[in-house]
Amino acid sequence: MALMTGQQYIESIRAMHPQVYMFGKKIENPVDDPILRPSLNSVRMTYDLAQVEEYQDLMTAISPYTGERVNRFTHIHQSTDDLIKKVKMQRLLGQQTASCFQRCVGMDAFNAVFSTTFEIDRAHGTHYHENFRNFMIMCQNKDLTVDGAMTDPKGDRSKAPYQQEDPDLFLRAVERREDGIVVRGAKAHQTGALNSHEIIVMPTQSMKPEDKDYAVSFAVPMDAEGIFMVIGRQSCDTRKLEGSEMDVGNPEFGGVEALVIFDDVFVPNDRIFLNGETEFAGMMVERFAGYHRQSYGGCKVGVGDALIGAAAVAADYNGAAKASHIKDKLIEMNHLNETLFSCGIACSAEGKPTDSGNYMIDLLLANVCKQNITRFPYEIVRLAEDIAGGLMVTAPSEKDFKDEKIGPYIQKYLKGVDSVSTENRLRILRFIENLALGTAAVGYRTESLHGAGSPQAQRIMISRQVDMEYKKNLAKRLAHVKE
Repeated sequence: MALMTGQQYIESIRAMHPQVYMFGKKIENPVDDPILRPSLNSVRMTYDLAQVEEYQDLMTAISPYTGERVNRFTHIHQSTDDLIKKVKMQRLLGQQTASCFQRCVGMDAFNAVFSTTFEIDRAHGTHYHENFRNFMIMCQNKDLTVDGAMTDPKGDRSKAPYQQEDPDLFLRAVERREDGIVVRGAKAHQTGALNSHEIIVMPTQSMKPEDKDYAVSFAVPMDAEGIFMVIGRQSCDTRKLEGSEMDVGNPEFGGVEALVIFDDVFVPNDRIFLNGETEFAGMMVERFAGYHRQSYGGCKVGVGDALIGAAAVAADYNGAAKASHIKDKLIEMNHLNETLFSCGIACSAEGKPTDSGNYMIDLLLANVCKQNITRFPYEIVRLAEDIAGGLMVTAPSEKDFKDEKIGPYIQKYLKGVDSVSTENRLRILRFIENLALGTAAVGYRTESLHGAGSPQAQRIMISRQVDMEYKKNLAKRLAHVKE
């Protein structure tokens, strides 16, 4: 079986037994929990669209390792065309869900670990690349969702992992055995963990020789013994418990983040991809970060498409669509959004093969892409709020709207243009609120800022990737400077 249907995916997650905690209690049935289910639905779309012939070229690929058609989220990039299709696929899914669909981190981890393990083996005679290939092929054959985990809690940022007062603030190997390793620590901000079959763990930063225990990469099932996750709070998250479609803004799709805790988890040898080779930790981090910064040029753009559309609908419903300043704001929103997409496509088109054979994006342009992502979605949201008006955040609840006594007054006084129902006007405003201030703001705004590294992380990489001496020499030559 190479491709699962969306329903098969849901049932496969239902068959697992992850340890999930939220609001101070263990969640026995995460699949059907009203707060958690929208995030599962978002991942389901990665399976549903793969079944649609129209989207087959974007959503799937032929694996060079199995010869079978596989979901692109488990694919190892073989060309710049693969890199471009990845970004287009992500835009499509962002459009279809207006949320995080959670499989990008796994895909990006796949490709980063694939090339890095090849180079570790070449340097040290290890078998990490074979381990990873076997794991990757298993995931392709079963069409598994894989989470990628890089971010450690980090503790005191001024200290290296080995210098921390609490040694567990970076995930580490606490025991090395003949048959594997035992790891302890945590990975933070894990959007896809709840809905994944497997998790790939990677180091969070470059490592010194003293950090040997922290230089580990591996894969384990999400419900392995010793793993448990604590679901993070989101703005307006408990609205999902009220039974209202209107007030949640996006009733079908969403995302949640988890702190994933590894409490002495055993990892067998055949699932280890890095084990103490500190000089390669930075390579794995840099390559994963590059791929993930490319990803944002697709997924955030797709969500931006939905938000721009909602702002345009709000303008229609308010009777303001013909105003020149509204038209100009919508133009600016589209300009910013397409600029982000251009960066995602550019870093893909300039990709090059690694020594392992898979393709790497242009790291400079990928970092430029993510640097823009830290800014432009905030401006797109600001303009959407401007166009929508204050009613976006002051509208009464759906219960008030449906109340026998006060409902008719809301219908009367919150109506926009005559041809549009008050209900539809409120629905589109709540959708904008969801992306601007509600549960989806985590994925569209804050994640745009901090996901795949902080803004400063991209600026550091830009400074490293740009050849300033070349540019200086250009200027000197053109100005006939003689030194």
